[in-house]
Amino acid sequence: MLRLYKCYLASVVIPTRMQNKTKKMDKRWSLQGMTALVTGGASGIGHAIVEELASFGAIIHVCDISETLLNKSLSEWEKKGFQVSGSICDVSSRPQRETLMQTVSKMFDGKLSILVNNVGGIRLKPTTEYGADDFSFHISTNLESAYHLSQLSHPLLKASGFGSIVMNSSVGGVVSMECGSLYGLSKGAMNQLARSLACEWATDGIRTNSVAPNFILTDMTAPVLGDACYRKSLFSRTPLGRAGEPKEVASLRIIREICWSI
Repeated sequence: MLRLYKCYLASVVIPTRMQNKTKKMDKRWSLQGMTALVTGGASGIGHAIVEELASFGAIIHVCDISETLLNKSLSEWEKKGFQVSGSICDVSSRPQRETLMQTVSKMFDGKLSILVNNVGGIRLKPTTEYGADDFSFHISTNLESAYHLSQLSHPLLKASGFGSIVMNSSVGGVVSMECGSLYGLSKGAMNQLARSLACEWATDGIRTNSVAPNFILTDMTAPVLGDACYRKSLFSRTPLGRAGEPKEVASLRIIREICWSI
């Protein structure tokens, strides 16, 4: 179990030996010099992840399907002094994924420290109402994109000497849902992919983790959370009695990136 504490000190003289130790620890809590690719980073959880990574010093490339949202976010990050670039990409498209990774490889000289497979989509329906298009949508957007981008990024992650993949999964891939079986299926498969890569690529110096949050307040979940009956049912099964905030999920991912032992 990892516990983080805040200590408030005043008028305390710290010995030189402790100062040196603190400097070494500060380096650990830093992403200076590291590079990252965040898919779907122009809004929601992805946007919060980019801000967290950038605040710790990472150099980031963001892809998003929305040119409007991407340009808006890039403008915000430039004003904040963050080192973030971006490109348009529909990660459900194989050719576009390949183009994206070519861009990233060229931009970061063939090395990538962190890959965040953040993009996700959901269509909530009873299982009997799902069609072939719904199946393809969930698999290509949530699973195939993460699988293929992980494959393409492997040589870049290995070359960096510090490779880390984070899958943005969902509690729906761990426990049963009232509806949305295709979404749960795709996220459950993503969790298994993370387990497999964690073992298979460990010897290449690449760590893989999957984070599975419950409902987070984003544009994607807004229509679902707008249903009062569903929201009441959901919150009754949630200890905090509310939906999560994007920053809460982003902070957890940062801990996974910085704490090498996790």
